[in-house]
Amino acid sequence: MSLLTVGTVAFDSIETPFGKVDKVIGGAATYICWAASYFCKQQHLVSVIGDDWPDREIVALNKRGVDTRGLQIIPGEKSFFWAGKYHTDLNQRDTLVTDLNVLADFDPVLPEAYQDTEYLMLGNLTPEIQMTVIRQMERRPKLIAMDTMNFWMDVAMDGLLQTIRMVDVLTINDEEARQLSGEYSLVKAAKKIFTLGPKYLVIKKGEHGALLFHQDEVFFAPALPLLEVKDPTGAGDTFAGGFMGYIAKTDDSSFENLKRALIYGSAMASFCVEEFSLDRLRTITDVQLQIRLNQFKNLVHYNL
Repeated sequence: MSLLTVGTVAFDSIETPFGKVDKVIGGAATYICWAASYFCKQQHLVSVIGDDWPDREIVALNKRGVDTRGLQIIPGEKSFFWAGKYHTDLNQRDTLVTDLNVLADFDPVLPEAYQDTEYLMLGNLTPEIQMTVIRQMERRPKLIAMDTMNFWMDVAMDGLLQTIRMVDVLTINDEEARQLSGEYSLVKAAKKIFTLGPKYLVIKKGEHGALLFHQDEVFFAPALPLLEVKDPTGAGDTFAGGFMGYIAKTDDSSFENLKRALIYGSAMASFCVEEFSLDRLRTITDVQLQIRLNQFKNLVHYNL
């Protein structure tokens, strides 16, 4: 089955207590596509870049099974750029620079070959862009997942609520779930968010794992304790890529399969944070992935 990803393709400059890198490859859609490529071999990408983007990165995506015909290249313009600095507590960071560049006027256009894609992942963008993509689909995908953030809750709540009504899966972190719902209890928050339209809710809790809600059911996937974490940038997007990539591979959007997808997404995110940028995602082997999945299984397996 095919997966369409819409999101940013960007350059990042990142500083953490464990190192610093300048103008490395980043962007939500980039992380999503790389993570999903370990499961789904038929992907489509919709995004925008300037002519400063390295050709080798487009070739690398193509080799991973990502169709980049929907990647707009704007001559004479620069790609989206973000710079951030993480604190000793890697859950805390300061944004130093956000240069929208080509993203400021991004108007996504879906090639005809994309319009009947079975699965759709809407990376963190303006709600208006996310809605535009959904409306361009020739037929509704089997499952639409959407990521968003508190910024859009602050500046574009009406559009955000309209978009949420159009999707099946909403992925946000615990702070965003509380802001969106007005409830501190995540269980109460989930119940209120379900009234907005989505069938499933994923609440990401960083180093404390992720929760999957559906009606009155809840499933928890722990985060894997790691010996070393260098850079959490892109971990949430990598999670989304693993999550949706596994669903597209199995072509099963039942709650039971989404539970498995949550583990696969968590496993991919655990690789992402081990190095800066895409460095770790580029080198995962099938054996390493299976070992990591077994480690997750052992975290929660017990006999009564």
